[in-house]
Amino acid sequence: MTVRHALTIDVEDYFQVLNLAAQCPRERWDEFPLRCEASTHTLLDVLDAHGAKATFFCLGWIAERAPDLIREIAKRGHEIGSHGYDHQLVDALGHDGFRADLRKTNAILAELTGSPPVSFRACTWSIGRKTPWALPTLVEEGFLRDSSIYPVRHPDYGVPDAALEPHVLEPIPGRTLFELPPLTTEVFGARLPIGGGGYLRLFPVAWISRVLRKRERMGQPGCVYLHPWELDPGQPRFRVPGLRGFRHYVNLDKTKAKLEALLTRHVFTTFAEVQADVEARSRTSED
Repeated sequence: MTVRHALTIDVEDYFQVLNLAAQCPRERWDEFPLRCEASTHTLLDVLDAHGAKATFFCLGWIAERAPDLIREIAKRGHEIGSHGYDHQLVDALGHDGFRADLRKTNAILAELTGSPPVSFRACTWSIGRKTPWALPTLVEEGFLRDSSIYPVRHPDYGVPDAALEPHVLEPIPGRTLFELPPLTTEVFGARLPIGGGGYLRLFPVAWISRVLRKRERMGQPGCVYLHPWELDPGQPRFRVPGLRGFRHYVNLDKTKAKLEALLTRHVFTTFAEVQADVEARSRTSED
């Protein structure tokens, strides 16, 4: 059975990311023209050319302003997931705020696609030890899949001892959630994030492909992620000091070529299909 990896797209614009929060505060977002529509269409065309599918985790804020984009993503056969309403950290929202955020976003996306999303990714991987109520809340709100826990140590996020491979959680007794971590590998005992965002833009494609090949030999899917703004090297530039500026702007002009190289070497599909594949392998191994 061919191992298919999950390709996941966080549909947000450049001015909504944590690294630019000081330069683009939330109250000014409507002053910035949307650029993610064009770059998302570029992504859709690249995926069509390679016969690949993906899960698009969409912000409700974007969906309200670009409803035709969300419809086009669904029309082309991709899965629509929730990325929350306006890219707020889960711990900052708090328990009640998180639930309200989920419901607001689900209503927006359901109106556009005909059904509420059942796959979720938190803003900036902000589900972790500070939010013990988050996963139970996802299950209570009807979600079946999550990809919010980064199994690394990072200044802004991460659960360093979380599982590297896809696994099933039981946030509420008798209610499960399929968890798919982003691609991470171990090097000399340390965990190295490698499969998305700035890591995808920074590391050689050969390294990422090697980790995916290893996963394939193990019969386990990996999860690669990126953002439409990462295919937009012409986006406005801000003076962002230190590592945050480097993370955001490094190799934006190389994202598209790197993605195409990975699509040529590996098979990618939606989060939903990856879960189905994992469950099918599990049933086969039990027979």
